[in-house]
Amino acid sequence: MDSKTAKLIKSKDTAIEIKLRNRLWQKGLRYRKNDKSVFGKPDIVFKSKRIAIFCDSEFWHGYNYLVKGEQFKSNQDFWIKKIIANVERDKLVNSTLTNNGWTVLRFWSKDIIKNIDYCVERISEAYGNKI
Repeated sequence: MDSKTAKLIKSKDTAIEIKLRNRLWQKGLRYRKNDKSVFGKPDIVFKSKRIAIFCDSEFWHGYNYLVKGEQFKSNQDFWIKKIIANVERDKLVNSTLTNNGWTVLRFWSKDIIKNIDYCVERISEAYGNKI
């Protein structure tokens, strides 16, 4: 990956995050974003309710990677290691937060784009159930 490409890849405030955050704000749900004090630095955090939300892109987080096996045209060894490491890190973040009493919700970008109402409903249910 060259430096120009690296600058185009965002780790926070992505279009899917902004879309989901805007809808949550419209619903009256107030959150923190990219809270570094929470393990894994979730994209959206309801700290008092101990809810961590991640907005995952299919490529970077290995959507069905082990099933379909992504075919990379160049730098194949690098990308395979990178995607597998990301998947393993996500599992570690999920288990660490869950073991510490957090509710972890992960949404694929395609789900946020195509079915945002379902994503917001799941978040609202988790928020309401954490009294």
